[in-house]
Amino acid sequence: MEKEIWIAGGCFWGVQWFLRRCEGVIETKVGYANSDVKMPSYEQVKTSQTNAVETTYVKYDDTVTDLKTLITKLFTVIDPTAKDYQGEDIGSQYRNGIYYVNDDDKKVIKEILLELSKNYTKPLATEVLYLKNFYLAEEYHQDYLEKNPNGYCHIKTK
Repeated sequence: MEKEIWIAGGCFWGVQWFLRRCEGVIETKVGYANSDVKMPSYEQVKTSQTNAVETTYVKYDDTVTDLKTLITKLFTVIDPTAKDYQGEDIGSQYRNGIYYVNDDDKKVIKEILLELSKNYTKPLATEVLYLKNFYLAEEYHQDYLEKNPNGYCHIKTK
């Protein structure tokens, strides 16, 4: 069965690049989640005035993979204890988060994070929130690292 989740872990270019390579992932798109501004542009989001977070939409086949696998894999390439940054990307738009639309997912996500938190000496800074909105990022951001293989990324792509 196909399921959806929205995941943030710093710049969405790297998160999309990484997650689209996970077995069971059907589709990914990047955009801005939980913005206080309708249809924000990248220029607006990067000011940190919109409360939006750079996020990757993930459609996956839950007969092949599950939330625990996706989140656990993501935590191997980001620092889930980092608040408002990953690598050289700094600002509230780069915060870590998992955004759901299905209330059943909230409980599962919280359980996963509780289990994974035991692997860290600092508390997790990964927010878990209901997805209020998601606006697609500009076309040049979609599959950015596929189009620009030498582009900057906080996640090792080579």
